[in-house]
Amino acid sequence: MMNAFNFDAKQFDTKQFEAMFFGPARAFAELSVDYTEKLVNAQLDASKAYSDTGLAQVRSLMNVKDAEGLRSYMEGQQQVAKELTERLKGDAEKVVSLQQDYVQKSQKLAETNVKQAQETATKASK
Repeated sequence: MMNAFNFDAKQFDTKQFEAMFFGPARAFAELSVDYTEKLVNAQLDASKAYSDTGLAQVRSLMNVKDAEGLRSYMEGQQQVAKELTERLKGDAEKVVSLQQDYVQKSQKLAETNVKQAQETATKASK
C-alpha cells in the first residue's frame, strides 16, 4: 500500500526528474528573473526621468530674476505638468503590460508542465 508521503524515487530516472521537477523549476525561475529585471529597469528609467525633470525645474526656478522670468517659468510649469502626466500614464501602461505578459507566460508554462508531468508519470508507472 502506497500513500502520498511514500514517494519512491527509484521509479524515476534522471530524465524524468528533469522533466517533472528541475526543468519546470528552472523555467519558472528564469521567467521570474526576466520579469523582475524588466520591472526594475522600467522603475529605474522612470525614476531617472522624474529626477531629471525635477532638477531641471529647480535650475529653471533658480534662473528667475524678475517678474517676466517668473511668468515665463510658471507658463512652462503647465507644459511640465502635461509631460509628467503623459509619462506617468505611459509608465503605468508599461508595468501593466509587463504584468500581463508575465501572467500569460506563467499560465502557459504551468499548463505545459502539468501536461508533461502527467505524461512522465504515466510512462513511469508502466
